[in-house]
Amino acid sequence: MSPDLNPTPGRRNNSASLRRAVSILLQLGESTDGTGYSLAELCKELDLNKSTLLRLLQPLLETRLVEHLPSGRYRLGWRMAQLGRAYLAGLDLPRAMHDVLQKLAAQTRETVHLVVADYPNIVYIHKVDTPHPVRMFSRIGNSAPAYCTSVGKAMLAHAAPETIELVIANGMPAHTPRTITTPEQLRAALAEIRDQGYSVDDIEHEEGIRCVAAPIFDHSQACTTAISVSAPAERLPAENLSELAPLVIAAAREISTRLGAIR
Repeated sequence: MSPDLNPTPGRRNNSASLRRAVSILLQLGESTDGTGYSLAELCKELDLNKSTLLRLLQPLLETRLVEHLPSGRYRLGWRMAQLGRAYLAGLDLPRAMHDVLQKLAAQTRETVHLVVADYPNIVYIHKVDTPHPVRMFSRIGNSAPAYCTSVGKAMLAHAAPETIELVIANGMPAHTPRTITTPEQLRAALAEIRDQGYSVDDIEHEEGIRCVAAPIFDHSQACTTAISVSAPAERLPAENLSELAPLVIAAAREISTRLGAIR
């Protein structure tokens, strides 16, 4: 039998109650397997007594932000998914993530790109230029092959097998002497990228240019976007790539978090 969730008559929410109600939603969001939390578990996690918790849950249940399961447990309701979809539908990715790109460009003092997948290619959708007079030539809207760019490989490392086969079937001609040109090399590189969390274009697409990229995940854990830092090889020696990678990974994770990815 469900507990009595009727709020105390005449009692009104104040800012403290609102903050505690939000804390309930955030705590329920920690349950990623759909099982939710029991009342006792929520009381323990949020350090609230049972009567207070039941009072705070009532309006969340009425608005379908929270769902009370037949098992007696609580989880996020369908209204939260509706709000999430509305947020994502109105999201202008380049504009919304510009501050993250700017921060990364300021940290590295090199060019930062945001790209999307359009397999077998990738497309540049946003860019923050380096303050240095010598910079990578790229334009918003331009495309490049996925198999020989750091951003492309970052996304391909988390792509479906049929997507990788599509890229391979489209051909893998050499752009520089360092370009990966065989399916075996590409698959080995993608496995390494999945393990280390970032990818490298070590003068594989353009002569004299090195890049480090990291994948971006959305609320469905899909990866169709990536972020990179690009620089002339003389300013970005190969031995410095591993030092730059954590900054790129952190920026990608920040964007992923904003997109609702589960970390």
